[in-house]
This record gives sequence, structure tokens and C-alpha cells, in this order.
Amino acid sequence: MAFSENLQYIRLRAGITQEQLSEQLGVSRQSVSKWESGASFPEMNTLLRICDLYGVSMDTLLRGNMEEAEVGDTAQYDAFMNRFSLRISLSVAGIIAGVALMVLSQALGAPEMLCVAAFLLIITVAVVVMVASGIQYDGFQKKHPVIPDFYTEGEKDAFHQKFVWFIAGGVGAILLGVALLVLTFSLLPEEEPYESIAGAAFLLLLSGAVFSFVYGGMQEEKYKVWKYNRDNNPTPEAKRRLNLVGTISAAIMTATTAVYVGLGLTRYAWGEAWWVFPVAAILCGVVHIILDPYRGED
Repeated sequence: MAFSENLQYIRLRAGITQEQLSEQLGVSRQSVSKWESGASFPEMNTLLRICDLYGVSMDTLLRGNMEEAEVGDTAQYDAFMNRFSLRISLSVAGIIAGVALMVLSQALGAPEMLCVAAFLLIITVAVVVMVASGIQYDGFQKKHPVIPDFYTEGEKDAFHQKFVWFIAGGVGAILLGVALLVLTFSLLPEEEPYESIAGAAFLLLLSGAVFSFVYGGMQEEKYKVWKYNRDNNPTPEAKRRLNLVGTISAAIMTATTAVYVGLGLTRYAWGEAWWVFPVAAILCGVVHIILDPYRGED
């Protein structure tokens, strides 16, 4: 492969346009177009910049075959994403499970403030894990701005079959929880502690469903290496909108926590006000959908 073909392969593998590549290299889009067509050749400093940015050798870039040179997961992307997916999924599901345990403990007669303190401890641990994982992910992105797509089509297809069961399992858990609620209220009086115990059981099943959805979804995204490369090298407009999504989501979760604590301190609604967190999660999802710079592309 000639340099022009290697450069085009690198750009397409990264999932970026000629304009995005030109912005990374500090040149015009027309220059990139000429390089890929073989009409001109970049300067040595630009070649070194391409090698550093995309982790390729000068010899391979100029005279080798980029596609054949990529043989494995040299960045340990797969292992890192597996850990990241598991931590985020457990943290999100853990918050819902914490609500269930708080409701169940109160129904069984445990002191209310002790239950609330335990729940806040669970939230603290979950938030710390998510923040630390996010920082690690950001560091991984900076260290590895572009990842070669080393997954085979067979590996992608094999996981997609598992992904179907992650989604189906989550839906099944929710439906099972609803069925148990109906059965419980059919056989037992609609009074405490039965209502709280039934509600706690439903929330535990819901936390399992959420784990299945989040973990399965993040694992499915892991195989879209082109999307990782695209998101890691956004255009200025896409970067602005992604930052806006993060800022609004953080504001929503901060306000939600303040509302929950406020309701708990002023109205002693620690056990009843748990619903504010699912509502906040839905609002964050809506914000992401509305402001997603790549909506419709995926």
C-alpha cells in the first residue's frame, strides 16, 4: 500500500472525516484530500505528527501495509473496557439495590436514620467508583486516541447473540417483578409491612434488570471501535455539545441529590422520596438524546 492508501485507511479506521483529520494536523482539508489522492506529500513534521497521533511507525506508514500490520489489541482495550463496563453497571444497579435495602430494612423495623445512613453510604461508594472510572476512561482515551479494530466479524456476531439475552433478561426481570407485585397484593393485605417488602423485592429485580441493560449495552458499544475513535476525535461542534450534555447531566444529578436530602430532612421522606433518582436518570437520558451530536448516525 502507498502512503495515500495508508493515510486513508487510518482516517477511515478512526471514523473521522478529512476535515477532522486536517484539524488534528493543523492543515487544510484540501491538503488531506491531495495526500489521499497521491497528488502531494506532507512535510516531515506532519508525518511525525501522524505517527505519534495514531501510533504507527514511519516505515509502515510510508511503505508498508497498515491493514496487515494491525494484528492485535496492543492497547489492552478489551480488558480495560470490560472492567469499565462492570464498574459502571454495578454502581448504577447498586444505587437502586440500596434503595430496596433501605425500604426493606425499615419495613423489618430497623431504625430509620440507620437505614438512611446506610443508603447514603452506598450512594457515596457508587459515585466514587463512577467518578474514578470516568477519570480512568478519560486517561485511557488520551493515551490511546485511536484504537485499531482488531475484533473479527465472528466475535462481533457472537456477542450480539449474547446481547439479545442481556436485553431480554432485563425485560424479563421487570415483568417478573410486576407479576410478583400483583400476586403479593392478591394474596396479602395491602398494608405495611407487606407493601414495603413487595416494593423492595421489585426494586431488587429492577436493579438486576438495570445491570443487565447497562452492562449489555456497554459491552455492545465496546465492539464499535469506530465509534470510540470518532467520539475520541470529535469536531469542535460535537465536542461543545458533548460537554454540554455532561454539564447538564451533572447539574441534574446534583439537584436530585439535594432534593432527596431536602425532602428527607424537612419531611422525613427518606423512604418515600427514592423515586427522584429514576426520574433524574430519565431526564439525563432525554438530554443525551436531544443534544447527541451524532443522533441518527449510529
